[in-house]
Amino acid sequence: MKRLTGSIILISFIILSCAKQHDSNMILIKGGTFFMGSPSEEAERDFDEILNQVTVSSFYMGKYEVTQSEYMKIMRKNPSNFKGDNLPVERVSWYEAIEYCNSLSRQEGLVPVYNIIGTDVTWDRNAGGYRLPTEAEWEFACRAGTVTPFSTGNNITTEQANYDGNYSYMNEFTGSFPETTVPVGTFHENSFGLYDMHGNVFEWCWDWYGDYSREVKNDPQGALKGTFRVIRGGSWINGGHALRSAFRGIYFPEDGNERIGFRLARNAEQD
Repeated sequence: MKRLTGSIILISFIILSCAKQHDSNMILIKGGTFFMGSPSEEAERDFDEILNQVTVSSFYMGKYEVTQSEYMKIMRKNPSNFKGDNLPVERVSWYEAIEYCNSLSRQEGLVPVYNIIGTDVTWDRNAGGYRLPTEAEWEFACRAGTVTPFSTGNNITTEQANYDGNYSYMNEFTGSFPETTVPVGTFHENSFGLYDMHGNVFEWCWDWYGDYSREVKNDPQGALKGTFRVIRGGSWINGGHALRSAFRGIYFPEDGNERIGFRLARNAEQD
């Protein structure tokens, strides 16, 4: 395992990724190669986090989680439990999130990414509109070049993210517990310029949940079918364990709750 850990560190040094600001809402994440998942010695890791080498292409990622005011402007409704214009929208199902992506794309004159027929959804990889990030893109952006459990290092405090500080990672300390979402951008951004990748609300990803492949992969899109879609990042009500960069949450795509929101992505080559 010592040799594998060294390989992870080496990749973090030679990684091709860096980020620069595209506009006020999106950040360009330059593609690169990284180890997705967690090493066997990472405390509180789950069985489905087996390390696998992944390469992602460059893409744009939302600087913030989609807010309630942004969602209201496009969808003319606000399903959120915790109300506030600059709070992340929540209680949005996966299907509602992709509908928002398509609607926003049309409003801005972009080609919609998703073809939606009932619950059958396909993704046009060449379309230039807004979409959900893949699970691999999400973790790559969250890690921002790090190989530690969090982009903040080996632990994360309630001064760095919104979560239940009564249950910190490894129970190393006790923090605050606001018992609600907080405005996006409340905490410091990661080194890629992205806010709230840990905590506040879980974020929908494109992928069906399934086992990771052990093969080296380029731009993986997850399982071909499944019951659950992947959610990432942890939320205001979770303990520190669920905020880890490698943690894989799952939820029924037709449902939403006050723990789940989403963040936008776009193809870089289309801009």
